Amino acid sequence: MPATTINEVIKELDAIILHEKQQGSCRAFFPILYNKVTKRIKAGIETQEFDDNARMEKLDVLFANRYIKAYNQFKDGQQPTASWANAFKIDEAMVMQHLLLGINAHINLDLGIAAALTTGDDHLADLEADFNKINEVLASMVADVKDRIGKVSPLFKLLELVGKGKEDKLVSFSINVARDGAWLFANEYAAAVKKQEAIANRDVIIAALADKIVNPKSKLLQVVAKVVRFFEVKDVRKVAAVLEAS
Repeated sequence: MPATTINEVIKELDAIILHEKQQGSCRAFFPILYNKVTKRIKAGIETQEFDDNARMEKLDVLFANRYIKAYNQFKDGQQPTASWANAFKIDEAMVMQHLLLGINAHINLDLGIAAALTTGDDHLADLEADFNKINEVLASMVADVKDRIGKVSPLFKLLELVGKGKEDKLVSFSINVARDGAWLFANEYAAAVKKQEAIANRDVIIAALADKIVNPKSKLLQVVAKVVRFFEVKDVRKVAAVLEAS
């Protein structure tokens, strides 16, 4: 059954994280970040931080259910969206790549759909300010995670140094760019007559971005990424503990 409250979302994410840590799977990393974001949004709702706090919980739940559904489809051997399939199937990747793959699928594909479903097609514009606040929360969380990654990936800064100025998605992925694209897609989806066709077309584009996150165009970045990955901590529980720390 889909979650119906933000507390149920947190419970679902806790269960996913626990299962993936027990399996020693890197698929634990994204839901750890996502759970922190969800708890931060819950706190914001409780302190009346948003323009419409009841609407924000509705958006949060609809948004989270898209990830939870995709995760369960993958675990059950079914086919989630290509964007999520490309995120879930990757095993050999850096910690940051795992996080970016989840962020890519969830913001670039799921967020626009959830936003339009929250308000209905005719009232999407009312949501824009709160929509941006969600992404501000996520952006701040990602900045914090980058600092933490250094504790489990001693050469991570080398990747950013080598990739500076390059257009490769691995080093140039921007939450703000993703947010703006998600809002454009939300409006496109709201205006679409054929909703499933709009999702399918967007999914193709976002799945291709996932491939660029995993496979940098620059040969030098490819080599550096392998070196960075080689020296990262491989113990999923140890990495998870660093990401989960308050």
